Formats: sequence, structure tokens, C-alpha cells
Amino acid sequence: MSWLSRVRNGIPFLPKRQSAENLWHKCKKCGTMVFTKEWEDNLSVCPRCDYHDRIGVQVRFDQLFDGDYEVLPAPEVREDPLRFRDSKRYTDRIKTARTTTEMRDALTNAKGKIAGKPAVVGVQDFAFMGGSMGIAVGAAFVAGVRRAIADKCPYVIFTAAGGARMQEGILSLMQMPKTTVALAELKDAGLPYIVVLTDPTTGGVTASYAMLGDVQLAEPGALIGFAGQRVIEQTIREKLPEGFQRAEYLLDHGMIDMVVPRSELKETLGKLIGYLTPERKKKAA
Repeated sequence: MSWLSRVRNGIPFLPKRQSAENLWHKCKKCGTMVFTKEWEDNLSVCPRCDYHDRIGVQVRFDQLFDGDYEVLPAPEVREDPLRFRDSKRYTDRIKTARTTTEMRDALTNAKGKIAGKPAVVGVQDFAFMGGSMGIAVGAAFVAGVRRAIADKCPYVIFTAAGGARMQEGILSLMQMPKTTVALAELKDAGLPYIVVLTDPTTGGVTASYAMLGDVQLAEPGALIGFAGQRVIEQTIREKLPEGFQRAEYLLDHGMIDMVVPRSELKETLGKLIGYLTPERKKKAA
């Protein structure tokens, strides 16, 4: 046993929640050791290098909404429609993901107020099978859009995905046109659709609802693209530019509208919702 372990184990008054294992957080980008509380108070952003770490659904909702919010029920869908199995059964992978994340699937919706303005917000969690888009994600997206239409408020989506869910084959790809049709319904209702791209957003999600927003936002440093950088380089046989597929590169090349730090995200979304909602237009008229 090292001297550090002996000293640590000899401190009887140190609560479990503040043990040496979780008292510090190591930044994944610069390696700086930051007090966990300082890191959490800074919205899971490194105070030294401004690296925006990935956060879960509940943390995102807590940071975004003014106070209380309503988590919307997940639609019931058929699980494992293809009875898929590789090294493990697909149903076992789903059970493991649910146990680990305490979520029904990769996309969760909630209704609340952002800077005093009502909105339905959907959040994808990369921790649930890479945020992959399957039937459940498509159904949850459509349910969120239709709840926004019913409540006459915007739909805001936070994307984080590795693409379509391979275990559902063509059925996962069918979610791309399905979500696009739902967005057409939202547009016909005259309601805004705002996308916040977080790290990472790739594959079929990028090729569908992630790039169809009335306004496209992104968190700093987020990886955004369709195919991976290595695949692109092998295809075109050229070296890609520095920072390719990162939020700042996409902003410079006109693919997104804003890169917004997490500390300013709530205020920015509140302003956008105020500008884009029909109620604001009526008052202005």
C-alpha cells in the first residue's frame, strides 16, 4: 500500500461522497485536476481549457430549465424487432444500457420554461448505446414534436449520437424520413425548431433532424459530421484541415449559426424562443 493510500484511509472524517476518488475531476482534454464541485459549478466545463464535457439528460434539464419541469413519458415501441444478436443479444444490450443510465432509451423529452418561456426539449444521451437512433428514438422525437404542437411552443433538441442503431437495420434508417415529416408538421403549425449540436453528433442523426433546425447552435469543440475523419481521408486520399468537423470549423464555413458556451446557452435559447414564437410576433404587430 502506498503512503498516499495509507494517509487517505486514515482520514475517518472524510464523507464517502467527498472521498479521494471523486473529490477531483481530471479534464479529458488538458489533463488538469479540478475540484469536482468547482467543475460541476462551472457546468461541467474545464475552467482552464474550456473543454465542454459530455453531460447526461437530468443534468442538462437541471441546467436549462428555470425550475420544475415535466419529463414526458417515453412512447412504447416494439423492442428488438429483428431479433438481432452478435456477441450478445440486442435485448441484453438494451437492459445493460438502461441499468447503467437509468433511462428508457437514448432520447428523453421534457416540458418546462427556459428564461420564462415555455418549450419542449429533447436530449440525446451518448451514454445510452452511443445515443444511436432506433425506433424508440424516432418515436420519442415525434412525440416531443407533437407535444410542442399541442402546447403551441418550440421544440428544442440537443443531439448527441453516433448515428443509426445497427441492431435495428433498415428500421433505424426509416427514422430519418419519419422525423423529417414530424418537423414538417411543426413548421405547418408555425412553431420554431431549434437544434443544439453537442459532442458528438454524427451519422444518420446528422443526416436528418440534426441539420434541419430553424437555428443551428453548437457547443464549443463539439464533433459534428456524417462519416468519420479517417473514412473521409481514405476516400479522398487527402489530409483534412486542422479542426475539421469541429463546431468552430463548421461555423466558419456556414454550416451552423452560432457556437454558444454552456454558460450562455440558457440565455441564448430564451432570446431565440422569444424572437421566433408566434406570440412575440403578434405583440410586435
